[in-house]
Amino acid sequence: MAVGARKRVVVVGLGMVGISFIEKLLKLDARTREYDITVVGEEKHVAYNRVGLTTFFEHRKVENLYLNPLEWYESIQDGALTWHINTKVTQISPSQKSITCSNGQEISYDILVLATGSDAALPLDLPNYDAEGVFVYRTVEDLERLIAYSAQQQGSVGAVVGGGLLGLEAAKALMDLERYSKVSVIERNGWLLSRQMDQTGGTMVVDQVRALGVDVLLRKNVAEIEVDEKRRVKGVKFREGDYLECSTLCFAIGVRPRDELARQAGIRCAERAGGIVVDDGLRTSHPDIYAIGECASWEGQLFGLIAPGVEMADVLAFNLTQAKLHQPRLYKQPDLSTKLKLLGVDVASFGDYFADVHGPKFLPAKAKRAASRASGANNSPSAPVKTLTYKDPFQNVYKKYIFTPDGKYLLGGMMVGDTKDYVKLVPMVKNQKELEIPPAELILGASKKDGDDGDDLDDDTQICSCHNVTKGDVVKVVKDGTCKSIGDIKTCTKAGTGCGGCVPLVTSIFNKAMKDMGNEVKNHLCPHFRYSRAELYHIIMVKRLQTLPEVMREAGVDPNSLGCEVCKPCLGSIFSSLWNRHVMDTHMHGLQDTNDRFLGNIQRNGTYSVVPRVPGGEITPDKLLAIAKVAKEYNLYTKITGGQRIDMFGARKQDLIDIWRKLVDAGMESGHAYAKALRTVKSCVGSTWCRYGVGDSVGLAVRLEERYKSIRAPHKIKGGVSGCVRECAEAQNKDFGLIATDKGFNIYVAGNGGAKPKHSELLAKDVPPTEVVPILDRYLMFYIRTADKLQRTARWLESLPGGINYLRSVILDDSLGINASLEAQMQELVDSYFDEWAEAIRTPAIAAQFRQFANTDEAVETVELEEDREQMRPAFWPRDGAAPATPPTTPPPSSESGAEVIIGGDDRNFATLTARWSTTEWEPLLPASHFAGADSLPNGISAAVKRGDTQLAIWRFKGKYYASQQMCPHKRAFVLADGLVGETVAPSDDSSSENDSGYSSRADSPTPSPALSTDDGRTTPDTDTITSSPLTSTKDTTPSSSPYISCPHHKRNFSLTSGACTSDPSSALSIATFPAEERLVPGPDKTPYVFVKLPPVAELDAALGTSRWRVRKGEAGVGQMEEMDSRLGGFAGRKEARGKKGVVRKVGRTGSVNGKEGDGKVEVVKVVKDGWAGGAVGAGCGMAPEW
Repeated sequence: MAVGARKRVVVVGLGMVGISFIEKLLKLDARTREYDITVVGEEKHVAYNRVGLTTFFEHRKVENLYLNPLEWYESIQDGALTWHINTKVTQISPSQKSITCSNGQEISYDILVLATGSDAALPLDLPNYDAEGVFVYRTVEDLERLIAYSAQQQGSVGAVVGGGLLGLEAAKALMDLERYSKVSVIERNGWLLSRQMDQTGGTMVVDQVRALGVDVLLRKNVAEIEVDEKRRVKGVKFREGDYLECSTLCFAIGVRPRDELARQAGIRCAERAGGIVVDDGLRTSHPDIYAIGECASWEGQLFGLIAPGVEMADVLAFNLTQAKLHQPRLYKQPDLSTKLKLLGVDVASFGDYFADVHGPKFLPAKAKRAASRASGANNSPSAPVKTLTYKDPFQNVYKKYIFTPDGKYLLGGMMVGDTKDYVKLVPMVKNQKELEIPPAELILGASKKDGDDGDDLDDDTQICSCHNVTKGDVVKVVKDGTCKSIGDIKTCTKAGTGCGGCVPLVTSIFNKAMKDMGNEVKNHLCPHFRYSRAELYHIIMVKRLQTLPEVMREAGVDPNSLGCEVCKPCLGSIFSSLWNRHVMDTHMHGLQDTNDRFLGNIQRNGTYSVVPRVPGGEITPDKLLAIAKVAKEYNLYTKITGGQRIDMFGARKQDLIDIWRKLVDAGMESGHAYAKALRTVKSCVGSTWCRYGVGDSVGLAVRLEERYKSIRAPHKIKGGVSGCVRECAEAQNKDFGLIATDKGFNIYVAGNGGAKPKHSELLAKDVPPTEVVPILDRYLMFYIRTADKLQRTARWLESLPGGINYLRSVILDDSLGINASLEAQMQELVDSYFDEWAEAIRTPAIAAQFRQFANTDEAVETVELEEDREQMRPAFWPRDGAAPATPPTTPPPSSESGAEVIIGGDDRNFATLTARWSTTEWEPLLPASHFAGADSLPNGISAAVKRGDTQLAIWRFKGKYYASQQMCPHKRAFVLADGLVGETVAPSDDSSSENDSGYSSRADSPTPSPALSTDDGRTTPDTDTITSSPLTSTKDTTPSSSPYISCPHHKRNFSLTSGACTSDPSSALSIATFPAEERLVPGPDKTPYVFVKLPPVAELDAALGTSRWRVRKGEAGVGQMEEMDSRLGGFAGRKEARGKKGVVRKVGRTGSVNGKEGDGKVEVVKVVKDGWAGGAVGAGCGMAPEW
């Protein structure tokens, strides 16, 4: 739906229910895009897990409680969600359909959803209820105030008024603060949890809570809060005449709905208990205004639990999006069952758990008729329910289950100590199904010790009450392949992201579903190995293997295979982690993938980024000037990175050596931004300048970055050092981070940002600076030895048995006895450091590889550049690349005679071009000496060549030549020659070993001599074809294999014989392939050349020419920023551009076209319109399905 036609949904309140509604509405509205959502939250935080507030005292990081990271909010595109935090709504104007905020902002709505929640109740008639030291337990701000106040109350008594669920959580919070000599719970009833437990169960909870050291005062009513002269709490007086001395008093006596906005707006509210009155569709008394969550009063009931609010969010989101196609949902009596762990005590209540006291609220129809008949026959009322109880004082277990008199139906119950059967019993109550077993078996069955995989649960069994997730929901996303880990399950279904109590069962169901599908979890590296990355690391280390063939012979499935795009980079990383050889050395280069291949991050247009190292973010003005000079000379786009260094984009491969030389001469070196290695150690300024600095964060960061630079690991590593607890360096979301304390540094490990952010965990406290390096040496080396391929430290730690406690035992206590070995191995790597850029500069064999084409020094640009915010960047990729359905960007080139060249058929189904050429001839393209030694290398040797306007790629791999187009059709990137060659091993048989297109080297299968083209265009019989060659290996007798090339950009794999896309057959992508072989050039020298069988130049250029497939400005469509800028009246960031309308100019350099030399400049298009200089943003890396 167009932007202007969308309805505006405004949500007041960004709590757990508010965000639940937003998530569901976004999901259900994703296709039709009928709504734009604006949410206004009063708190300064985005939605967080209020159920898990107690854990805040463990980490003191509100981000750990966020239900969605900030990146989630920022990632929602197209105006679907606008969010305001720290903003209070002060007025609703139903007649104008708008709300007013405290900052004066007015927001209009078509639909208003009130999710304002509730406030913690305070006894306002109690003397001194507002004294210093009186708190409530409701929000993060409440907890932060409590933490700050308690810091001055060492050794005093802390008290909680209220012995319910919230009261026990508050008591745990006071205990976790470790400031109070005693914590007391004051409860006016005779037992704890009186709203969930009967006297027997509540008394057992009292006993267990007291055993934990909490003072429980029962049947006590607070009469007065006593204060000192500064109105600080001294103690409390009870109506019963007792007195309790305390410094801190936390009230947890219930909540009151926040309905003041609705009352002011004339919206009907419940008079006695409060709350905004809603009907079964959650509508209020005003049209287009709804209320959900704790602020809503439905049938006179208020719900203080998360589950009923989430159900309201479900109903409303469904009705707003699906009611046109489906009967609207009605809100029904919610399930108030709860299962929690309070102060270490497992408690649960479910169904009608007080039916034996107050009588049943409902009966199944069959049970109701049976009870009526029994009452009439006996002329006396029969007992409405019967109970079955179990109490074990030795194990502190209590269960009471309530049944209909005939024992056929379970109505409700409660549990203390053992709650494993909770998830099975709740659906029995909700579904009102007649029991097939005697009631006693429900008690006896609960005590079984075996693991519970949920196999006996129905698919509609609710396993997560916080987010209403059923067993079937989990099983479905596993079986359809959506979720392959518990983390995926949490993201996809939200199960386990509320109170967390369902995680064990969710895990069991996930594991069972995976097993049922035959998905035995194996972490073999790839089909070429039956070992994990960690196992291969140790094999290579123990046997001191140095090359891919050695590893294949010792550990590979096929000892003659040369691997694939998965195992080659992993083995290359292992070799670097162990032996630290240059990644572009002869036997290492063929193992490097994408970025390591040319020591720079490859960009969208085939150019590279250059990132010199800036240790700790500290840099001198002279080095800044050197960077600026290089960037200006080579017209590089510059940007400050998140790791406190400068990134220069757009460096051509052929310019890299010269660029590096200038930077090295200025005293800089490689920053390894391209490697799975240490990237940066970020730092704040620390005690170097900051008046708050406790430690020298810059000095330590520089030393750590200098120590660990260039060391390869399973994945990239980032560090951070903060000079004080203000944490400006964000050390707690890094792979390793340090925060200065008065006694040294706290060391945090295994955190990361990115797609799955995770905060680091505390490894060691108050570590003296001299001990920091040994601990980090052990930690990093242990990670390098044991992690799986491409496994970040966060996921690695999660997979370690015992998690952080186990890691502490290994690293700090040397439980495995390997610390000396870990430190020695790290020191060996540190001592072997060399600058990869400097080595490339002074090694001719490496420097010679930095060319665009092997057969010419011409430079060809494959993506137009355009000016954006005063810098040059490549035009954005079109969404559909060069797939068969993609319209050509320019008409096919004409022949030299001026007539348009017609190829026929679908000229973008490149694999079929071979059958449609008008004629083909063998042409020499490159001396065979270029491929010398290829047969002994893991990736062979490749070359990009230019013929006319067409770019081709040639490989020699395992004794055979292969040729194809250079362009990957996925994004029209001319990069295939730089990809990794992989093999798909086929079963051995007695059939011919010729591959599926018949291409082979001359030594393997001689072919009839084709004709050679002479200089005058005539053809002559080829009488000089090579029949054997020193470059050609003997005939391969191993099982036949089909090689493929893996595009270095997005890992699309293409057969080098058929041209088909083997990694995504449904995509219709393909490449053109050509026969290639080694022959002698006619003449006296008879030089061996690689010949490729090609169509005429004009015909080939018409199909594959760079001019045709160059990515041009505007192909990506409307830019992501254009709509924003049009609404804002232009982009104010570049003032000098304002006022210029419709100016179009071309600047820069142009390359060769159709083989004709240009002026050596890149073609650049600058467009200035609508008041600013900008460009369209289309399908870039974010559109790629994998990276």
